[in-house]
Amino acid sequence: MLLTPEDITAIWLSLKVALTATLLSLPFGFATAWLLVFKTLRGKVVLEVLVNLPLTLPPVVIGYFLLLLLGKNGWLGKALAETGIQLIFTWKAAVIASAVVGFPLLVRSIRLGMESIDKQLIAASRTLGASWYDSLFTIILPLSLRGIVAGSSLMFARSLGEFGATIIVAGNMPGRTQTIPLAIYDYTSSPSSTAMALSLCMVSVVISVAVLLLHEMLGRKLDRSSAS
Repeated sequence: MLLTPEDITAIWLSLKVALTATLLSLPFGFATAWLLVFKTLRGKVVLEVLVNLPLTLPPVVIGYFLLLLLGKNGWLGKALAETGIQLIFTWKAAVIASAVVGFPLLVRSIRLGMESIDKQLIAASRTLGASWYDSLFTIILPLSLRGIVAGSSLMFARSLGEFGATIIVAGNMPGRTQTIPLAIYDYTSSPSSTAMALSLCMVSVVISVAVLLLHEMLGRKLDRSSAS
C-alpha cells in the first residue's frame, strides 16, 4: 500500500470527523426518536419529513444549504463570526455536514429499537410511581441499546463516505479538510495516481469491515445480555 503523509492525515481526519459527528448527534438522535415514538405531537408528520429529508436530497444540495446558513453572509454564520467562531472551510464544517447527512440513519435505527419495547413495561413503571425520566433511563434507554449501536454504526460508516456536502462546506485542502473520499477524488483525476487511489480505497474497505464487525460483536453481546 502506498500512503503519503497527506493520506495518513486524511485517514485520521476521516475517523475524527466520523466519530465526532456520531457522538454529537447521539443525544439529539435519541431525543428525536423518543419524541416520534412516545409523544403525541401535532407536527409529528412535519418532524418526520424534516428528519428524513437528508435521505432524499442530494448531498451537494445539503452542502449548499449549509453554506448559505453558515457562510459569512448567512444569519448563523454572521452570528458566529461576531463571537470569533469560523466553521466554513474547517474540519468542523465537515463534522456538521456528516452529522446532517447521517442523522436520519441514526434516528431510524434508534426509533426501530424503541418501537420494539413493550409499552406495558413503561405503563407499569409509571403506575408504580416512576417519573418519565426514571422510565427513560431505566427502561427505554437500556432496551434501545441495540438500536443505538446499529444507528451509531450506520452513521459512522456514512460519515466516512461523505463527499458531496463536505467538499462544499469544508473544501478539499490536504492536511486540513481533506478526508479519504476527497483524497481519492483528487487521485482519480490523474491517471498516474491509480495506485494511490487504490491504497486509500483499501483503507476504506478495512475500516468499514472493522466497523461492521464491531457492530455485530456488540449486537450479539447485547442479545446474550438480554437473554440471560
